[in-house]
Parts: sequence; structure tokens; C-alpha cells
Amino acid sequence: MRSSLSVTALTMSIGFLLVQLDVSIVNVALANIADDIHTGITGLQWIVDAYALVFASLLLSAGALGDRVGPCRTFIGGLALFLLGSLGCGLAPDTALLIAARVLQGIGASALVPCSLALLNHAARDDATARARAVSLWTAAGSVGLALGPVLGGVLVTAFGWRSIFFVNLPIGAGGIILAYRFVDEAPVHPGGGDGVGQLLATVSLFGLTGAVIEAGPLGWTSPLVCAAAALAVVGFGVFIATEHASNQPMLPLGFFRRPAFAAATLVGFLLNLAVYGAFFVLALYFRQTHHLSVLLTGVALLPLAIAVFTANIAAGRLAAHLSPSVIMAAGLLIGSGGAWLLRDIGAMTSYHAILPGLLLLPFGIGLTVPIMTTVVLGTVPRSRAGVASGVLNAVRQAGGAIGVALFGALMTRRGSGISDAFTVSAAFLAFGAAIAAGFIGTDRLAMLGVAVRRVGGRG
Repeated sequence: MRSSLSVTALTMSIGFLLVQLDVSIVNVALANIADDIHTGITGLQWIVDAYALVFASLLLSAGALGDRVGPCRTFIGGLALFLLGSLGCGLAPDTALLIAARVLQGIGASALVPCSLALLNHAARDDATARARAVSLWTAAGSVGLALGPVLGGVLVTAFGWRSIFFVNLPIGAGGIILAYRFVDEAPVHPGGGDGVGQLLATVSLFGLTGAVIEAGPLGWTSPLVCAAAALAVVGFGVFIATEHASNQPMLPLGFFRRPAFAAATLVGFLLNLAVYGAFFVLALYFRQTHHLSVLLTGVALLPLAIAVFTANIAAGRLAAHLSPSVIMAAGLLIGSGGAWLLRDIGAMTSYHAILPGLLLLPFGIGLTVPIMTTVVLGTVPRSRAGVASGVLNAVRQAGGAIGVALFGALMTRRGSGISDAFTVSAAFLAFGAAIAAGFIGTDRLAMLGVAVRRVGGRG
């Protein structure tokens, strides 16, 4: 089992690395893309946003599909779609086809994340420590992808042109497909959850929410398009809940949220991404606009952040064998909150050396939290429903991240206090998450202990 888990962790990490790499690598090539295919700001925005919008919208449905037909089959199909989209991006002659290919990439990526976690969960069986270590390696691979994006993109664009940032996915992804097909065992399937209406409503709701947040930046929250997208999200979500409650075979069993650990970990995921995505957005703007660094140098300046996340991801897997999930998560969130607090006073005259402690503590705390948070969610549901459970967590996290960027972007428009307000809010959200983790993550375990004590008492 240990060998199978190692190969599964490697294969799933390849998929997640590609997903995260394509989040960050495109930004450094936008100017070159604009010059080559003669597109404007709107076109560039959709080249970036099409991937993020489709990815976030389909996470829940892709997880449910994996539970029904098999997460390994869905993972391989998703990776194949992702590579087909990457090839299309590299060959696209104009803006419309490039956006269409980015949509195809987003569809494939939406299958990779929940299905990879479902397969890790299956390979670990009932060994919570092994599961935590596997998830920590998976999250570490994502950290590498995010960190490599700006630097690798800068090198590839300079040496081979912008199309190379998409072609580089092909050999890496092909290796992942071969490994998955030959060495990864299929997980048990769940024959229920075939609620087509529920899947459609979930997709529409997430599409409306993500689209509203993305477009609120350039258009403003009072824009008719943004208001319509937000209304679509609210109405769609309400109908989705009603539909799932009435369904005999719901895509998302609402009973999951009656489990304190599942609900608490999901809420922590929302708060964490809201705080951290917003903070990272502020840091990127700070280095670009205040210190006037190039895109490549900004990526280099942020490298310690990615190294801290990677190191903490690995450490989290080891700590899981000795400490409870609530302790690790609460400690990680408090460390991250402390890092954000240290960054609240940075300004034009602040040296990089003075920024570094906060720049390391914030991501290190997050790196400790995310693998354990993910492991908690996977451990609270049957293995045959791990796909939809991880889809819920990651859809909620994507929504939180999109809202965080919009919120912190608005804070940055305030003269004088923008950066201070942004990092103060980030510190507060992370501290709130720590309180939730400390108070609720261990509730399921305590409830089980209470049942066991009552049984023993009854026998006596």
C-alpha cells in the first residue's frame, strides 16, 4: 500500500502542479500575447479570467462526476482535456480561439483537483497520517507550480516566445496520464449523485458568483452585468439548496454540513483564501507599483513566499503524526495572522529585509493549515464521496479567493491607509479562522469518544 500511495501522490501532484502553474505563468506573457495577436485589455482580461471562471464553476460538478464514474477515469480525461487546451492555446491564431482554448484548459483543470484528492484519499485507505502526508506533498507541488510560474514564464517567453508557456505542459501532462493509466488504482464509485439539475444549478451559481467578482474590478459593483451575475448566483444557489434537499440522490448531501469538522474546515478554507489571495494580490501590486520592479523581479521577490509554503506543506504531513488537526490548523492560522500583522506598516521606504519576516510567516502559516484542512474534509465523508467533498472545499476556496482579490483591491484604492487596512483585515480573518479551527475541528472526534464512553458505561 505504501508504494501505491507514493506513486499515486506523485501522479496527482503532477496534475495539481499543472493547474497551479497555469494560474501564474500566463501573466508574464500578456504583453507579448497582446503584441502578437493584436488584442486589447479586454481580450487579455478574458484570456486570464476564462480559465479561472470555468475552473471555479465546474469544481463541484467535476467532483460529483468523479464519484459516479470513477475518479481515476475522470482524472485521466481531465488531464487529456487540459493538454488539448494547452495545445490549442499554443497554436491559437487570434484572441477568440485563445480564449476558447483557455476554457478547455479550465474544464480539464476542474476535474484534476477534486479527483486527485479522491484518489489520494483512496490510496491512503483509513490511515489518517498517511493521508495527511500524501495531501501535504500534493499541496507542496501546487506551491512549486505557483512559484515557478512567473520565473519559468519569463525565461520561456524570452527564449522561445509566449506560445512556449503552453507547450511546456504537454510532456509533463503526458507523463501524468501514463502514470495514472498504468499505476493508479481506481477508487470505489458512488452510483447515486446523478442529480443533473443539481449539477447544472451548482455550475450556474458558481459561474455567477465568480463572474460577478471578476467583473466587479473593472466595471464596479453597480454595473448591470455584475448585478445580474450576482443575482444569478444568489437565485441559483437558493434553488440548488432546495433541489438537493428534495432529491433522493442529491449531488451534494447537505448532511455533510451537519458534521462540525466538515463545516468548520470548509469555512476556514473560505476565510483563508479570502485573506491570503487578497494579501498576495496586495504584495504583487506593492512590489510592482511602489518599488517599480519588473514582472520577473516581482516573481523573484515573492519566491521566499512560495518556499515558505512548500516547507510548511512538508512539515504539516510530519506534524500530523504527533498533533491533532485542530492544533496544527489553529497554530498555522495564528502564525499566518501574525505575518499579515507584521506587513501592515510597509511603505515606499521599507526595505526588503524588513518585509521578509512577514513575507515568510504569512505563507508558512498557510502552508501548515491547508494540507490538514483538506485532510479533515476527506476524513469526514465516505471514500466514495471524496470527490464531491473536495469539490465543495475547493469551490468555496476559489470563491473566497476571488472575493478577497476584489475586496483587497478596493481597499488599495484608499489613499494612505490602503496597505495597512488590507493586511489588518487579512490578519483578522486568519485569527477568526484559528478560533473556528480550535473550537470546532475536534468536535466529531469528541462526539465519537462520548458515544464510546456511554457504551462502556451501559455495559458496566
